[in-house]
Amino acid sequence: MIIKRYSATDEMPLFGLLREQGDEWSDYHGEKGHSKYLRALESSVTYLAYDGSILCGYARCREDDGFGVYVYDLLVRKTQRGKKIGKMLMEEACKDFSDQPVYVMSDVDTYYEKLGYKREGSIFEVKYI
Repeated sequence: MIIKRYSATDEMPLFGLLREQGDEWSDYHGEKGHSKYLRALESSVTYLAYDGSILCGYARCREDDGFGVYVYDLLVRKTQRGKKIGKMLMEEACKDFSDQPVYVMSDVDTYYEKLGYKREGSIFEVKYI
C-alpha cells in the first residue's frame, strides 16, 4: 500500500471510486458536481491510497493558515474496508501537518470514535442552496 498526494493523473481512478458509491457521493461525481469537485481538489491536499494500480481510498483536507487542518472527505473502497486504510490516510495528514491540529468534518462519527479521536464541537448549516 502506498499513500501519495493527488495529481491530475489520478482524476479517473478517483471519480471512478466516487461513482461506485452511487447517489451517496453524486454531488461530487454527478453532472453539476464534477467540475466543482475538480476545483475543490485543486485547492485541497488530497491523499490517495493505492494497492498497485487499484485506488483503495482517499482523504481530502484543507489547511487553515496555521489554525488547523480540516479533513472534509474520507472514503475507502467497500472491498478494502477493515484494512486500516482510512487510519493510514489520517496518519499521513497528521504527519504532514505535525505542527497543527487536525480535525474531521464528518457525519460518520462512530468510525472516528472507534479510532479514538476526540469530539470537538459540531457543525451547523447556516444556509442551504
